[in-house]
Order: sequence, then structure tokens, then C-alpha cells
Amino acid sequence: MASSKVDVAVVGAGIVGLAHALAAARRGLKVVLFERTNPAVGASIRNFGQVWIVGKSGHELQLALRSREIWLEAGRGADLFCRECGSLHVAHADDEMNLFEEFLRVNPEAHEYCQILTPEQTLEKSPAVKAQGLKGALWSRTEVNIDPRQAIRGIPGWLQREYGVELRFGTLVTGISLPSIETTTGNWQADQVFVCSGADFETLYPQEYASSGIYRCKLQMLRTKPQPNGWMLGPNLCSGLTMVHYPYFAACPSFPDYKERVERELPFHRQNHIHVLLSQTALGELTIGDHHEYGQTFDPFDREDINQAMMSYLQGFAQAPTFEIAERWHGIYPMLKDKSELILRPEANVTIVNGLGGSGMTRSFGLAEEVLNTLT
Repeated sequence: MASSKVDVAVVGAGIVGLAHALAAARRGLKVVLFERTNPAVGASIRNFGQVWIVGKSGHELQLALRSREIWLEAGRGADLFCRECGSLHVAHADDEMNLFEEFLRVNPEAHEYCQILTPEQTLEKSPAVKAQGLKGALWSRTEVNIDPRQAIRGIPGWLQREYGVELRFGTLVTGISLPSIETTTGNWQADQVFVCSGADFETLYPQEYASSGIYRCKLQMLRTKPQPNGWMLGPNLCSGLTMVHYPYFAACPSFPDYKERVERELPFHRQNHIHVLLSQTALGELTIGDHHEYGQTFDPFDREDINQAMMSYLQGFAQAPTFEIAERWHGIYPMLKDKSELILRPEANVTIVNGLGGSGMTRSFGLAEEVLNTLT
């Protein structure tokens, strides 16, 4: 063992743990990062990898924009695919265009990074948008596309090379009683611990998690073969189901009527909490998803009717040289009903950070800096 005494120990090498390891190391602290598997294979490596800023406001917007800055720094430092692509909410109905106009009226901050595009302007932005019946789009310039499989495996090495973070993959932390940390490969000592263990609630501090209201979300996703001839998606794409699923259109006056129409026309999609995003990986594959199932324990078997519903909806607003599916999988992430994240301090110098839901890639780096600032 290279060292058994550090300033900071981080439990979990998903994006939340990586962000806290970076924030601590940048303060000149000696950091060890523990991950039970080798490599990390939890929710972070299974998601879109999108830094999805559109629709955020106030403090959440500032955290997301700071995370975006750090992602671009990490992309350069770790040689990661990290593309400033922006996003398009595409509209093929008049009531969707009306929602875009209302959104900009009720969210003045969005004027800094969003604008409504005509059909011609939309098609100039993306070769993937279907032109037939297109009314226009809401363009946001802020979104960044990450390849999560590359990033979650590449960032730890960058932390080690650039900041001297010690990596302990394949090491389960079984108990914390500071300054002692018990692991399956020996005991360590640390002044501060950040527990960022994702969907694993049971190993450490189970009583605190049980009383927190945290629960899990299962989502199914798909990925195509690499697109031929270097074809590029352009901005990340979504459409009406996303406008209903995410909360940022809910304050628009016409939203209730729009939601009622979508639920009437797409009952299966709404019952299974399906919305469809399209992004592209470093290798040119297209990532498609997702649905949402909420609870604590899930059936391990994926449903093909959900996959087919996602594909059918996608092909109503998007096109590509190939939608041939190469991979199907599901992820499970932790979330809270009424809060954007869970931050607990179960004992002195121990901080639990969890429950970011589907916005871990978007907010973790900014949140980690904020959490570290509260301790100094």
C-alpha cells in the first residue's frame, strides 16, 4: 500500500465521487479514491453523458455552468471527447412552438443562451431533424456532449497524473469510524470522508439513507452502430415527450393543455415515463433513451416493448444513416422527490452526497466545489 494516511477519502468513483476528488485535490489536499468495482460500472457510465443546462435557473443554473467549465478543462486535461454541441427541442406542432415562446417569457435567464429557430434555421443546425411538418425548434447553445464510457474510465487516471490522487479500485469500504476507514484491502486514516456511493445505499450509513426519502430510478437505453462516413449528429435532440418529462416547461400557461394532449395521444409512453433524447458518442454511435421506473428494487429483465416505443417515437422527429441497434442496457440511479440532491453529515467530518438523479453529469463538478467550500 502506497499510503494509509490522507487528508480526504472519497467513496465511489462515479461522477459525483470523481468531482469531489477533483475539488479536494485542487485545494492541495492529499486524496484517496475508493471504488468497489474495477472499473466503475454504475449509473455514471451507463447514461447519456450530457451536460444538460437548458431550463435551469438561479442557483441551479450557476452550478451547471460551473460544471460545464470544469468538464471542458477535464476534456482537455484527460483528452476526452467533450463537444460543445448545444441542443434542439424540435417542434412538429403549433402548440409546441407556443410553449417555446412562453418558456422564454417566463424564464428571462434563458434569453442568455436560448433562441427560437425557424424550420430553415433548425435544419441548418442538424442533419438529423426530420423536415416533414417541422415548425421550428428551441436552440440552446449550452449543452456539452460527453462519452460517459470514456470519461468515467479516463478521469481517474487524469486525477492521479495531474493531482496525485491515489486510486483504489476493486476496494470496498466496509466501515467508517474516523479517523479510521475499514476496507477490504486494509485500513486507512483520513481527516475528511465524502461518501458518494450512488445507488448502493446499504453498505454505509443505512439508517441515514432509510430516513432520507431517497429512492431509485431504473432506465433503459439503446446505442446504435457507429454512423457511417463520419456522419455527425450535431446538437443533441429531443422533442415533445422531453418537454413534458422535464419540469422546466411546467410554468408555461399552455403547459397543462399540452400535457393533456401528449398523455391522450401517447398513453403507453407516459405510463412508462418515456422521453427520448438523442446524443452521439466519441465513436460516432447514437445513444437513445430513456424510460423511468421508480422504486427500490427492480426486475432485472429489460422490456422490448419499451425499447420499441422509444425507437418509434424517435423516428417521428429524427433521422440518421442507421438506427441499427448494437447495444441495449439499463442503469439505476438514486434520486429524491422534492430535493435536487441529498447532503447529509452523519458524523463529524463525514459528508454523504447522493441523490442527484439524472443530473449528475450536469451538476456534480459545480456541486462538489460548493460542498468543499462549506467545510473550509
